[in-house]
Amino acid sequence: MTAATRAQRWAGIFGTTLRALLPLVILLTSLRLLLTETFVRLEYQTPDFPADPYGFTLEDRLRWAPIALEYLLNDAEIDFLAELRFDSGEPLYNARELRHMQDVKILSQNLLIVWALALTLTVLLALLLWRAEHKQVLRDALLGGARMTLILMAVLTGALIVSFPFVFVGFHRIFFEGDTWLFAYSDTLIRLFPERFWRDTFIALVVMTVVQGGALWLVARAWRTVLRHEV
Repeated sequence: MTAATRAQRWAGIFGTTLRALLPLVILLTSLRLLLTETFVRLEYQTPDFPADPYGFTLEDRLRWAPIALEYLLNDAEIDFLAELRFDSGEPLYNARELRHMQDVKILSQNLLIVWALALTLTVLLALLLWRAEHKQVLRDALLGGARMTLILMAVLTGALIVSFPFVFVGFHRIFFEGDTWLFAYSDTLIRLFPERFWRDTFIALVVMTVVQGGALWLVARAWRTVLRHEV
């Protein structure tokens, strides 16, 4: 095998890997953008967002929800949430809720680690292909990854339209053990994050991912014209 053949073979491997990584990177980038206080605040102020029948005001939600989000992203132990109290002195979260928040934190931080590693590898592969003058391979990988992202989002959109509860329950059954994620309507987590919140979160995840995937697809398509002029 000649050096040129080996180089072309490695370029193909890099391109295939890059194509497979892109949907994951784009999706997790959207997730990271959703794990922000800005999204929570915007969501609470969307038209007709359901009021809490047990008494939380908008101010209460804006007080407690960012703390829950902060816990998911920091290095604190569960005492960070367990020590929170209502004005009456009652704990904000019960034992079942605290256990679930621990599980959510583990999942969230693992996904963020995967995102960081996948993003780093994606940038590295793209740079290697660029510097090795395998621009056509890079362009095809970007186009293929963008196309795969849009297809996956089309499938997810269809599932959400057919049955959001099925997607929501399926997600929890995949990532959480047993029924530890089921709560009473009077529990704090449901009062802060009702079903409407999660429905809108899934929609926002799809929209943000489609925007990123669509932009990448357009850039890769436009790049094809540039490459043709360079040949």
